[in-house]
Amino acid sequence: MENNFKENGLVSMILIIDFGSQLTQLIARRLREVGIYSEIMPFAADCKKYLAKKPRGIILSGGPNSVTQINTPRAPDEIWNGTPILGICYGQQTLCKQLGGRIETGIKREFGRARLDVLEECSLFQNLPKETDFDVWMSHGDHVSELPKGFSVVARSAGAPFAAIADNMRRYYGVQFHPEVVQTTGGTQILKNFAQLICNCKNDWSMTEYKSHAIQAIKKQVGKTGVVICGLSGGVDSSVTAILLHQAIGERLICVFVDHGLLRKGEAEEVVELFTNYYNIQLIHKDASKLFLSKLRGVSDPEQKRKIIGASFIEVFDEEAQKIAGAEFLAQGTLYPDVIESVSLSGGDNVTIKSHHNVGGLPKFMKLKLIEPLRMLFKDEVRKLGKELGIPEILVGRHPFPGPGLAIRILGNVSSNKLKILRDADSIYLDEIRKAGLYDQIWQAFAVLLPIRTVGVKGDARSYEYVCGLRAVMSTDGMTAAIFPFTSEFLAHVSTRIVNEVSGINRVVYDYTSKPPATIEWE
Repeated sequence: MENNFKENGLVSMILIIDFGSQLTQLIARRLREVGIYSEIMPFAADCKKYLAKKPRGIILSGGPNSVTQINTPRAPDEIWNGTPILGICYGQQTLCKQLGGRIETGIKREFGRARLDVLEECSLFQNLPKETDFDVWMSHGDHVSELPKGFSVVARSAGAPFAAIADNMRRYYGVQFHPEVVQTTGGTQILKNFAQLICNCKNDWSMTEYKSHAIQAIKKQVGKTGVVICGLSGGVDSSVTAILLHQAIGERLICVFVDHGLLRKGEAEEVVELFTNYYNIQLIHKDASKLFLSKLRGVSDPEQKRKIIGASFIEVFDEEAQKIAGAEFLAQGTLYPDVIESVSLSGGDNVTIKSHHNVGGLPKFMKLKLIEPLRMLFKDEVRKLGKELGIPEILVGRHPFPGPGLAIRILGNVSSNKLKILRDADSIYLDEIRKAGLYDQIWQAFAVLLPIRTVGVKGDARSYEYVCGLRAVMSTDGMTAAIFPFTSEFLAHVSTRIVNEVSGINRVVYDYTSKPPATIEWE
């Protein structure tokens, strides 16, 4: 459906070629935030497929490699076709190298905040603060030492004499810093300037337009008689998928809720109540908690947990789907980051960041056609779409929750007793966050159960119970995150409640680690 959305000419597009930077998704998100559609292409992917969508501009991302070394990534030859190009960090370096410039490893490197000195007027820096210098975020050891013919220096920093360069005739530009991060002054404006002033893009990307197009695309794909099964988890993604489908095809949607027994406290009951009574959507509720627990018994490796849960979900789902007469389609709540993270940059299958059980098509034994209406959306865009669909804030504003559920918040092996302990602790934690009016200020908050026990005292008796870890982060996209600064009084109060009310926990700790270096989830 994402291809039709672009091919129908509804939006102008910026293509981002990914060289492996952890920040590449931020480039796409920043552009979409200002109404400009963007897609990400791994550098080794089939460039012709993406160029066929007629992007109005191309951005070359940063990356961990060095242009000075042999066999490191380069931009595809096909992009030098008159389309405007912006190179960022590694992208600037490979742009210069491929056009005849020179790159060298510097004695002085720049990591973190740096002062940019703008030397001459350039479209990239329009509508920014009038000062000629401002803060940018650098992360590089190599730098451009000689420009290709046709380029001029637009800005410099202490460690990068060619911090911003321009060839206005060919509309090729490069910046050594990262405009996509919040630490760069006016970074979003720089990306917007490239897209609008240089590439002539329109800010025609909106959830209102997307909803209308998605509904029409679903109707076209399903036809007038097709029946769709939707795998429902109760989370934001699958819920938005289901309600979008329901608005498109009505009673020809049947949701299958496979309850793997790994949800938060009271969540399964909430899902059933919402979809059967509030939305009046056909719902099959399959309680498979005993099956999932039996298959997870003795398993402690997080990636193995994910694979077991994914495979078991498909097994149970298929069993229920076969009972539905006339079903032709399966709908999933796959998101764009799921797709990106499940694809190797080099085109192989050996460098994926994380396996996602709803990415990569269907097993051969499932004779259903796939519908993924959210496949090109980021998480915050899904929430916006949910609001366009009229979904209550209590659901659409819910914190992200992993598909494998509490199985990856119980470090080590999973058991029914540990699940109860964690559910109770997590419920208390979230309850106190809501009471304090902090829930909407936090991107994600949850409890984890650690695989260690410590000595404690409860009453006059010695206890030997589990440690509970608390996590809460602030983020706009989940790609980077800072810890939420609870007061010590709040944490002490939550800790007291958990230790007093949850049998099995005698110690509570708070995770103060940002992302990076840590991930948000513990597994």
